[in-house]
Amino acid sequence: MSNTDSFIEEVTEEVRRDRLFGLIRRYGWIAVLAVVAIVGAAAANEVRKNNALKAAQNTGDALISAVATSEAAARVEALSDLKTDSENAQVVADMLLATHQVEIGEGSEASNTLQGIVTDTYDMPDIYRQIAAFKAVLAQGSETPASERRLALETLAAPGMPLSLLAREQLALLTLEEGDAESAVAQLQELLQDAGVTAGLRQRASQLIVALGETPTDAIGTVAGQ
Repeated sequence: MSNTDSFIEEVTEEVRRDRLFGLIRRYGWIAVLAVVAIVGAAAANEVRKNNALKAAQNTGDALISAVATSEAAARVEALSDLKTDSENAQVVADMLLATHQVEIGEGSEASNTLQGIVTDTYDMPDIYRQIAAFKAVLAQGSETPASERRLALETLAAPGMPLSLLAREQLALLTLEEGDAESAVAQLQELLQDAGVTAGLRQRASQLIVALGETPTDAIGTVAGQ
């Protein structure tokens, strides 16, 4: 009886082995193809990573080279000609270009450069567009009518906007530029009472209020510093 059971088990095992080999012969190419696909995908991913790293290094080198000269005008020229393969890197390059354009007195050109970031179709965080729009207003200076600058700043100063407090500070300065010192002080006092005001902004607002002959107050209406 034991020999019979052993013989049956051997036969069963042979049948299983034959079936397995048959399946391998029939479908083994699928497994091979899957392995090739996995290896190929891994290799392609490594190539993509290396290419991205190389592109980032080339862009960094180009930016460093563009701003390496001590002449601001030369930096503007180099950055104007610089075109990168990365949208984010191009935003950085354009921001640098606008900064150096302001440095050499080309406020209008800097504003145009920054407005290009605002209106571009680049896929980037909205905060970059907000910063560009804010800096564009600053770059314009008195060359742009106060009414136009006020309209742009009021949009940025809306509640919930990331640069709201800075825009409100600029609105107060614009009011002062228009000759209305009393309203400017009122705007600055209101700014000081905002819970989100930073230490640097509080200091600037307080100093300007004092310079205008008034006393700054804190968030609860008491004299600041007491």
